[in-house]
Amino acid sequence: DSGSLNSIKNFQEGYKTMNIERFELEFWLNPLDDKAKYNFGSSCCKPVTVSEMLDLTGTDQEAFFREIESMSLHYGYFEGMPRLKQAIAGLYTQAVTPEMVLCVHGGTGANSIVCQALCEPGNNVVCILPSYQQHYSIPEALGCEVRIFNCGAGEEYSVDLNKVRAMVDQNTKMICLTNPGNPTGYTFTKAELEELTDMAREAGAYIVSDEIYRGLSTEYMYSICDLYEKGIVTSSTSKVFSSAGTRVGWIVTRDLSIKDALMNLRSYNSICEGPINELIAAIILEKKEIFYERNRKIVEEAREILHQWLKGQPHLRLACNSMGPTSYIYYDFDIPAQQFAEDLLARKDVLVCQGGCFQQDKSFRIGYGFGDVEYFKSGLARLGEYLAELEQ
Repeated sequence: DSGSLNSIKNFQEGYKTMNIERFELEFWLNPLDDKAKYNFGSSCCKPVTVSEMLDLTGTDQEAFFREIESMSLHYGYFEGMPRLKQAIAGLYTQAVTPEMVLCVHGGTGANSIVCQALCEPGNNVVCILPSYQQHYSIPEALGCEVRIFNCGAGEEYSVDLNKVRAMVDQNTKMICLTNPGNPTGYTFTKAELEELTDMAREAGAYIVSDEIYRGLSTEYMYSICDLYEKGIVTSSTSKVFSSAGTRVGWIVTRDLSIKDALMNLRSYNSICEGPINELIAAIILEKKEIFYERNRKIVEEAREILHQWLKGQPHLRLACNSMGPTSYIYYDFDIPAQQFAEDLLARKDVLVCQGGCFQQDKSFRIGYGFGDVEYFKSGLARLGEYLAELEQ
C-alpha cells in the first residue's frame, strides 16, 4: 500500500547504520510481505508446520514431544547439536566431517560471521553479481576493496571466469558467490567450481559460497567444500528445507585454522542456537531427500508455467535457467526497477523483488516455491496485464 511504499522511500537518501549500506532486499520486502494479494517476493519453498514435518519424516510424534518436554532451557550446544552437525555433514561428500561444521543463527548469521572473520583493510574481495548483498556490503563496510564482476550488465547472462580471474591477485582474501544464484538460480558446474578453485588456490584466497538454494537438482550438486580445502559454505534450513522459522544456519569449511575466529565471532553474534530448533533441523536434514523431492516438484512445475508464460511476453528476458525457487527477469521498458515494482504492486497487487535489491536495473526476481499453481497463474495474468498497459 502507499503507506508502506512511502516508508521505504523515507530511507532512500543517505541511510546507513554503522557505515554499512542499507540492506536493500530486506527494506524492500519486509514492509510489503503481507500487503500484496500475489506475493512473488519470497524465495522459500513452501513452509511446513511442525505436524507436517513429523509426518513427512516419519517421526513418532509422541517421542518427539517427550524429547522436547525433557529438554533443558539452558544454553544449547556451542558448536551445534552433534546430531545436527552429523546431518549437515551428510549434505556433502566424505570430504566433509562434523568437526568442520559450525551451527549459527540462520544463513544471514553465517554470511555475517564469515565476512567479519576474514575481511580487513588492505584486502580485496571479488564478488560475482547479481548476488546477496551481504557478500559485498559487509566486506566494504569492513574496509575491503570490493571488486565486482556483474553477470547481468546489459548482455546475455554469463559468468566469464577469465574476467573473474583478472580481478584476483595476491591481496584477494575471498571470492564470493551464491550457488545456485540468488536471484538468478544459476548453478556453477563442477568444472566451473574447479576453475574458481584453481584461481583461488594460486592467490591463497578463500571461496565463500552461499549455497542456501542447493539441492533441487536430480543430480548431486557439487559444493565448494567438496572441492576446495579453503572453500567455505554458508547455508540454512530456510529455503530448500521449508523451515525458515527455525533460524538454523551453518558454516562448513575444511580449513580448521579459521575455526577459532569463526567461533569467537559466533560468540559475539549469538553464543549458541536453540536446542528445540536444532532438533527440528536435524530431523529435517536426516530426511533431506524427502524435502528435496517435495520441493523439486513444486519449483519444477511452477518454473515450467513461468517459462510458458514468458513465451508470450516479448519485453521480458529470462537471465538464465534456474535451479532454485526463483528466476530473474530483465525487461526493455524505460522504467527504473523500483518504479516498475512499485507500480506493479499499486496497480495489480503483485509483489516482486525489484532489481535494485541486487544492484541491477530494469529487472526483477520472481519467486515460485509456494506450491499453489492456480495462485501463480492468476498472479502472472495480473503481471501480464500490467505489461500490456505499459505498451499502450
